[in-house]
Amino acid sequence: MSKKLTKSQLKEFLDEKVLQYNTRDFLDTDPIKIPHMFSKKEDVEIAAFLTATIAWGNRKSIINNAERMMQMLDQEPYQFIMQHQESDLEALQPFVHRTFNGFDFISFIKGLQHIYQNHNGLEAVFAKHAELTSVQPAIHHFKKTFFEIEHLPRTQKHISDPLKNSAAKRINMFLRWMVRPENTGVDFGIWKTLHTKQLSCPLDVHSGNVARKLGLLTRKQNDAKAVLELDTNLRKLDANDPVKYDFALFGLGVFENF
Repeated sequence: MSKKLTKSQLKEFLDEKVLQYNTRDFLDTDPIKIPHMFSKKEDVEIAAFLTATIAWGNRKSIINNAERMMQMLDQEPYQFIMQHQESDLEALQPFVHRTFNGFDFISFIKGLQHIYQNHNGLEAVFAKHAELTSVQPAIHHFKKTFFEIEHLPRTQKHISDPLKNSAAKRINMFLRWMVRPENTGVDFGIWKTLHTKQLSCPLDVHSGNVARKLGLLTRKQNDAKAVLELDTNLRKLDANDPVKYDFALFGLGVFENF
């Protein structure tokens, strides 16, 4: 199909798909519905970060387990993170989603507390190390900062590092949620110190397969190099908001078996 489409035809096709899938109609089946349960900035970003962290596998179980996380944090994630006692953390031990277990969850609560107490919060850490057209180096520095606390070595695998050639799909998705404007009621647009032009597409099996069929991606692996290639091609279609095409690629892959 990509051979038949000119650049302007491809853009027109994908822009239509963005309009089709960037709507609230899909919220109920998407993990982004979890942060939509909150209104306070810190609650939204923490709920989004924790939900994105476990966003792999079956979408229904992601949503169920993210809801369970919020219940375990008394539906006030920011307050829990800032004011919990050691005994409150013990209650998190039974949590499990795939390979993310209760000990990982506890480390994440401590890491988040460290970020808010000592580094002015999630947005400040990402903004500090973002580059003009890339937030990938900022993800690397965020991981280093997050794990300055005592933690189990095993927990580190739950935050990807683009500088170690990871596609970092879940963190790129989280950043899309935080930075892209909320003009359709899907993304939140609550982070004002980063710009959509710095974002990268959350690359997974679905978006990767569709991107290859459309000629937007030639690399076989879904890794940091593939993210860079896809970013470069999406920026040719919209330099200011390349990651809006995540809606098109994901929608085509999941809902249309494109």
